[in-house]
Amino acid sequence: MKPWVAAAMLMLAACAPPAEAPAPAPVAHDAPAGEYVLDPSHADLSFRVNHIGFSKYTARFNAVDAVLQFDPAYPETMRVVATIEVRSLTLPAPPPGFTEEMLGPHWLDAAQFPQISFRSSDVERTGANTARVHGDLTLHGVAKPITLEATFNGGYAGHPLEPRARIGFSAHGSFKRADFGIALGVPAPRSTMGVGDEVEVIIEAEFSGPPWAGAAAATQNR
Repeated sequence: MKPWVAAAMLMLAACAPPAEAPAPAPVAHDAPAGEYVLDPSHADLSFRVNHIGFSKYTARFNAVDAVLQFDPAYPETMRVVATIEVRSLTLPAPPPGFTEEMLGPHWLDAAQFPQISFRSSDVERTGANTARVHGDLTLHGVAKPITLEATFNGGYAGHPLEPRARIGFSAHGSFKRADFGIALGVPAPRSTMGVGDEVEVIIEAEFSGPPWAGAAAATQNR
């Protein structure tokens, strides 16, 4: 092959669009439809906000309850209701008095608004294992719509060591805290000096569901 022909072929190959990756296959699982409740020992609700443009300050809430109506055959019909205890706020190495300040009237005001809640209204399937979960977040006494990007990680109908169904999800989303009346410290326009308005939410959650039909047989075989 002549050198100029080889060079032309290499140039064409370099300019060709990359091949599209195959779409993810649905996660294999045998978890049944039904009502599932959050397993708090295998759940995490963290949030992050920009701190003076230098880092994303990260904290979490430790007391979260949630109930999920799960139907793998019709994911668009699934619904979730979650409740967060504001006083379960956990901060990384807080200076003396800082946690109390965050729970006080200028920030979360836990005395007047002891809970945060989320109630889904619509589920929009976006892939084999992903969906957008639309719903209303009630924070600081204000209810506003938000959207969570959710991924189904899998599940099972039960296990010899656990006689109930189990499923798991990851999710993330964001909202503006000023929309909920918590605007203290939001930086001035074209400045990062303060605490960012946008709050990023990161969720990892496992849910426990209906009893496993094979539990009796598993017990007899031990």
